[in-house]
Amino acid sequence: MTFDAGFDPAAPLPGAPEPWAPSTIPDRRDGPPYAMTEMIAAEPAVAERIAARLAEDTATGRVAEAVREAAAAGRVILTTGCGTSEHGAMVAAALLAGALRDAGLPAGRVGSVQAFELAGRVPSEGVVLAVSHEGGTWATNLALERSRAAGADTALVTVGVGSPGAALADHLLRTGEQDQSWCHTVGYVSPIVAAAVLAGAVSERAVSPTTVRALLDAADQPPAAEEAAAAISRCTRVVVVGSGVDHASARELALKVEEGTHLPAVAHQLETLRHGHLAAADGATGLVLFLTDGEGRGAEIVDRARAVLRSAAALGMPAAAILAADLGDDVPLELTPAGRAAVPIVRDMPRVLSAALGAAIPLQLLTERLARARGVNPDTLGREDPRQADAADA
Repeated sequence: MTFDAGFDPAAPLPGAPEPWAPSTIPDRRDGPPYAMTEMIAAEPAVAERIAARLAEDTATGRVAEAVREAAAAGRVILTTGCGTSEHGAMVAAALLAGALRDAGLPAGRVGSVQAFELAGRVPSEGVVLAVSHEGGTWATNLALERSRAAGADTALVTVGVGSPGAALADHLLRTGEQDQSWCHTVGYVSPIVAAAVLAGAVSERAVSPTTVRALLDAADQPPAAEEAAAAISRCTRVVVVGSGVDHASARELALKVEEGTHLPAVAHQLETLRHGHLAAADGATGLVLFLTDGEGRGAEIVDRARAVLRSAAALGMPAAAILAADLGDDVPLELTPAGRAAVPIVRDMPRVLSAALGAAIPLQLLTERLARARGVNPDTLGREDPRQADAADA
């Protein structure tokens, strides 16, 4: 891939503006490489730097201790956010739950709640870990403000220190590098990496920054994305399915497809899809299946995934899959006529982290290549259209 002059995927991205201000619409580009293209290419190096920085940040240890104390006392540990940040928060909850179990602590009160919903019913104790890439999301900041006032210990995963959200948190986990596209990719990977470092501090099983980078490098498979995008670009809408942490990935892909390619998309739980939703599907409905998070569930989850793909085949739906490398042989090739991408499995990394982080670049590449196939600039969320801009501000 050739990038615009001056862009180096290995170089640090800009931090938050000083003084803080919300980002403005990215410059419109007539074709690739888009800013999103560059952000995907930058992610392995960005993730490595974030993991290394947060491993040395004393705030990580303070938040980890708060999480351990809350779990030991039976108090809630909630993650929250909006949009892409909400999906990152969902992954963070899964990572923290696994870390607490590894540490021999209760994990039953760990969960993830959408920020506006949390703001309506905040906890009076425990820990609230919010994700807001720029720190300016209204609902997330409301949840932080009300949680702190009610007595919860609050933490925020964000780029810098000067944002409105940063002023509302007891602890900051600073990622330091800001996404340059509004179709956030770095904004999704960053909180997952931050949560991975935090989870490692909770369980005392540190994540290796070089391993994080190697996983993302190995997950970069443009040909698989191009094959799936070519098939799905002919569809009128897309259905995405996944179970466990794969449901967070499915939701993130559905959001990326809608905001980055302007193609209607919806995410469902793996089992939910066949409980009525297929009545609205036909050969013009694309399907993307995530199957990366099967640890501890064995043949059951693979069987249900194959059943969904058989249903898609019966309806003539173009189906693609993002599969863990060790599960690909369990899914017949003929059930994924729109192609598949393999998510690398790292043996010295928690499976849930390998699954969620390893799926990030494949889902982002699929979006970016689908945007190309549809002739859409993914960076702007369509807001160069005055109606879209008015809708966003209404």
